[in-house]
Amino acid sequence: MLPLVELSPLPLILANAGAWFAFQFVIGYLVARLDGSRLDSEGALFRSRRWEEGGRFYQRHFRVRRWKALLPSGGKVFGDFSLSRVESSGGVYLRRWLAESCRAELSHWLALLPVVFLGLWNPPVGWAINLAYAVVANLPCIISQRYNRPRVWSVMERRGLRAKCVPKAA
Repeated sequence: MLPLVELSPLPLILANAGAWFAFQFVIGYLVARLDGSRLDSEGALFRSRRWEEGGRFYQRHFRVRRWKALLPSGGKVFGDFSLSRVESSGGVYLRRWLAESCRAELSHWLALLPVVFLGLWNPPVGWAINLAYAVVANLPCIISQRYNRPRVWSVMERRGLRAKCVPKAA
């Protein structure tokens, strides 16, 4: 598919960079304002699948523990909660952590979608480069959330805490 607009290399790079910044900012902003009651870690998108083996799949195949600390924590950009480490073992905090983990995962799934629009001004090779960027920028964050969430669930279950997420404070 040919682009609707043809740009020379520098304007093309600037258009892509600007588009990614705008899309990711808007997605982050909107997901940060999403009602926390919609972020149920037991919901269809967020629940752990059997094949994930409680997160062990991600460690075995991607060695997630080696690199997850290198990922930026964007929770404080639009909110007041960081997922960079679990800072409390209290039930309310852990439930909030689960909800914010779901929020982070959702924002990264949605951040994959803008690549569809970039075909409007990118030639096929440019679109492929943008697709690669979208995957490289978002998939590690999704993997990290899907690895960590079952571990927090496990801690809560051992402590007899109900693991239902709680929304962020208004």
